[in-house]
Amino acid sequence: MTRSEQLFERALRVIPGGVNSPVRAFRSVGGTPFFVTSADGAMLYTADGRQLIDFVCTWGPAILGHNHPAIKAAIATALENGTSFGTPNPYEVEIAELIVRFVPSIRKVRLCNSGTEATMSAIRLARGFTRRDKIIKFAGCYHGHSDSLLIKAGSGALTHGYPDSAGVPAAFARETIILPFNDPAAVAAAFAANPDQIAGIILEPYPANVGLILPEPGFLASLRTQCTAHGTLLIFDEVMTGFRLARGGVQELEGITPDLTTLGKIIGGGLPVGAFGGRADIMDCLAPLGPVYQAGTLSGNPLAMAAGIAALKLLEESNPYPRLNRLGREVQDALLAAARKKGLPLQVPQVGSMFAVFFTATPVRDYTTALTSDAALFGRFFHGCLDRGVYLPPSAYETAFLSTAHEGTAVARACQIMTDAIAAL
Repeated sequence: MTRSEQLFERALRVIPGGVNSPVRAFRSVGGTPFFVTSADGAMLYTADGRQLIDFVCTWGPAILGHNHPAIKAAIATALENGTSFGTPNPYEVEIAELIVRFVPSIRKVRLCNSGTEATMSAIRLARGFTRRDKIIKFAGCYHGHSDSLLIKAGSGALTHGYPDSAGVPAAFARETIILPFNDPAAVAAAFAANPDQIAGIILEPYPANVGLILPEPGFLASLRTQCTAHGTLLIFDEVMTGFRLARGGVQELEGITPDLTTLGKIIGGGLPVGAFGGRADIMDCLAPLGPVYQAGTLSGNPLAMAAGIAALKLLEESNPYPRLNRLGREVQDALLAAARKKGLPLQVPQVGSMFAVFFTATPVRDYTTALTSDAALFGRFFHGCLDRGVYLPPSAYETAFLSTAHEGTAVARACQIMTDAIAAL
């Protein structure tokens, strides 16, 4: 029995399913999860003595690679002064100023501890500001595990076959309108059927929790137009895409200004973090200024803020986005060429440092078309890569990530491994 198998056996006795986030359990791809003891650059080092090229990047935050020395140094400096104060601290002011400077739509921002907290709070704020109850979300978009949003969800909920979670009261579900992505006519119909009732539309502007789906031309602009016309708030969930595709996220790339934006992952430099922000008049509805309550003991934690400041400054100084996009194209080209040679249908949507693998001949434009992908074949591909030394997300419905640490030999080696894995299918 390997060390990872021993650890998993122990974990199963004391942790539900042996994991603290469901997709880590490998249930959709089969096998036993491995345990990591350290990570550096583009590499993971397992409890079994293996080295793996990592395309999960801690599910997005590690855009600069694992264990970056500048981020480590920032955490160490902050740690000298304590781990948590329960009071305002200078770091949270500095990171808030950076976010407001970088993200076009954000004039004020509130820090919290996770992406789930950020989206949950943004929904509450939208309802409090508009004094309406209904929310539109899109099938396959994942916005954390709060009750209002865990309906037709992506990420681990979809991976494990529970896109509609048990424990969500029917009364809550009735306030959430589920629509297909890339369908502006469906949005218009929802507004017509629910006049003056819809508080907000929340979406991942590039959905990345059902694989990776890109918006069709004009779709995001149509949402902005319809929300403005109906007095509804447009909420971009950029927990994944914020600072990963551009300093200002998808809204910078697409030239769309949402009313509220949720952030996470990269802004914590690898430590737990979340944030939501937007127009000042909306944000000022939060307590202590307004009637919408939101709080958190560890919000603005000095260690997470120090790590996030270091990460954002490095991204500003180095502007790695064109280089990361070239890496993403290199991976996309290698996978598609291998699939053509093998005679397999394959879709590899890619944008910047994000890509996904769908074994289907159907172009993926929404939740329904994503489900046409052959999940069993993906499982074989996943294990073929893992056996050869590349770690991809252990689900047919997740997005893979690149980092600046993949530049050079790591991405070239990984492309060869993934090509070999496709050839062996």
